[in-house]
Amino acid sequence: MTLTDELSSEYADLRDTVRDFAQQVVAPVSAKHDAEHSFPYDVIRQMGEMGLFGLPFPEEYGGMGGDYFALALALEELGKVDQSVAITLEAGVGLGAMPIYRFGTEEQKQAWLPDLATGKRLAGFGLTEPGAGSDAGATATTAVEDGGEWVINGSKQFITNSGTDITSLVTVTAVTGTRDNGKKEISTIIVPSGTPGFTAEPAYNKVGWNASDTHPLTFADARVPRENLLGEQGRGYANFLSILDEGRVAIAALATGVAQGCVDECVKYAKERTSFGQPIGGYQAVAFKIARMEARAYTARQAYYAAAAKMLAGKPFKKEAAIAKMVSSEAAMDNARDATQVHGGYGFMNEYPVARHYRDSKILEIGEGTTEVQLLLIARELGF
Repeated sequence: MTLTDELSSEYADLRDTVRDFAQQVVAPVSAKHDAEHSFPYDVIRQMGEMGLFGLPFPEEYGGMGGDYFALALALEELGKVDQSVAITLEAGVGLGAMPIYRFGTEEQKQAWLPDLATGKRLAGFGLTEPGAGSDAGATATTAVEDGGEWVINGSKQFITNSGTDITSLVTVTAVTGTRDNGKKEISTIIVPSGTPGFTAEPAYNKVGWNASDTHPLTFADARVPRENLLGEQGRGYANFLSILDEGRVAIAALATGVAQGCVDECVKYAKERTSFGQPIGGYQAVAFKIARMEARAYTARQAYYAAAAKMLAGKPFKKEAAIAKMVSSEAAMDNARDATQVHGGYGFMNEYPVARHYRDSKILEIGEGTTEVQLLLIARELGF
């Protein structure tokens, strides 16, 4: 993989295939699902049949044998037209299936990954709590061993893919003990859907991402087998931090797609919409605004390509992932705002893609690490 738009034929073919799918299948139903706050089951089913949920997983687990950059390319194309669909894929792979692939036992992988990698089922990851967001070390959910089982009590919030009809599990972080230094021992535990005591509460009424599934979760003496521990006991928090680093590259790709999608919509609109006898793109004020939008999208793409290249090469990429996530999410938000301005009154109508991007994009500066957290990570990598 090079840090240019000249992709290998395999990557380019994947990108083009997903682009066609996004434009022909996803885009026509996006406004409907957004307005109805309905989950796009048929779209997700087709994405599963295309192999998108299995892109970075080996074929032995039902995957496509690709890599994380292939997933990023798919997310960029989906992000251009529908962030709800894109985040369903990103969370389903990066937060739902990837922890099991990275840290699960062979038995756990065989049990859960085939359905997740083929998109037949979805999974979520329960990290955030009412009092523990960026400060995940403040986790209050507990898991106590009792008779060969974990007894889980607590709550989680803002959990994606946690309450659909095809959700198979949520992996949660929980306090499983106290370390010698007095700090909490945090582990990750697989909780299958339907476990007594595990409840996906009513879905949130969100500003955006209306077709994405997001719920608060409660655990009241929810019991799961001791074997549902994911990874080494006490390594849950550290393991999830590594998952977040990868996820930031994926979110950066999604946000880059949003930024580029706003450019594409503006170019089309500015060539068609006339004012005072000529297309509005003929006025420098409009043309320069769109040119700056294009520069943001280009910069965001280079940032996530660079982070992905380091990740795939097995080199440290924490700083590059943080930069990519910050730059791309800000590009998405800035471009969504400018695209709405270019479209004028039409940009304020929800059936227009730029209006949905305007509502949807703010969460990109918050989810999977706020902009402030990215700045903190970058500063730490600089030695501060």
